Amino acid sequence: MKYKAVIFDLYGTLVHNFPYAESNNVLKQMALELTVSPEDFMSMWHDGFEKRMTGIFRNYQDCIGYICRQLGAPVRDDRVELAASIRFEMNGREVRKPRDGAIEVLEYLKSNGRKTGLISDCSMETTMVWKDSPLSPLIDQAVFSCLVGVKKPDPQIYQIAVDRLSVSPEECIYVADGIGQELFGAAEFGMYAVQILAPDEDDYDPYRAEWNGPVISSLKEVITLVND
Repeated sequence: MKYKAVIFDLYGTLVHNFPYAESNNVLKQMALELTVSPEDFMSMWHDGFEKRMTGIFRNYQDCIGYICRQLGAPVRDDRVELAASIRFEMNGREVRKPRDGAIEVLEYLKSNGRKTGLISDCSMETTMVWKDSPLSPLIDQAVFSCLVGVKKPDPQIYQIAVDRLSVSPEECIYVADGIGQELFGAAEFGMYAVQILAPDEDDYDPYRAEWNGPVISSLKEVITLVND
């Protein structure tokens, strides 16, 4: 058995990324509830990505409160909670709906003796929703950036995953949509990195690093990869 484990990204891989325009509409709704400029709020929300992903902002409320203070807006607890709940609802819809083929592929891997892992750059809210996802019981080890304090492509996050799965990097396939440098990080760490490019998520292409390695268009192609 050449590959003993398959490690997946979450957003854009096991679940769909929300359309970028819809995600921004949610941010605009949050800004309206906070009575701040939607443009300023969206800009600062995106600027806070690193802090949300690494757990410096412990939750959406932390991030929203920080933005309000920076914008000189009142930090009203009821408004902050409402704004956070709007984003949390969207996050829940993302995580709880697997991509076509995700369940089938994970079940196949586990029934054929492969270990399954997850490495996700995410905020604390994802960890709260994850337990309710139909994907959760099919993943042997999930590594969330907000809990370990590092995000991709830091080699430490890949190390944590292989340590928890008790495999070497060379025994792993890493499957991700390739936002940022995650595929390069996995490949440099020694994993066989594969990009999944779904035809309906091209609005995220500007955030994907150019990748010249192997590419698949469906999760079901992972079954072929592990059997090669």
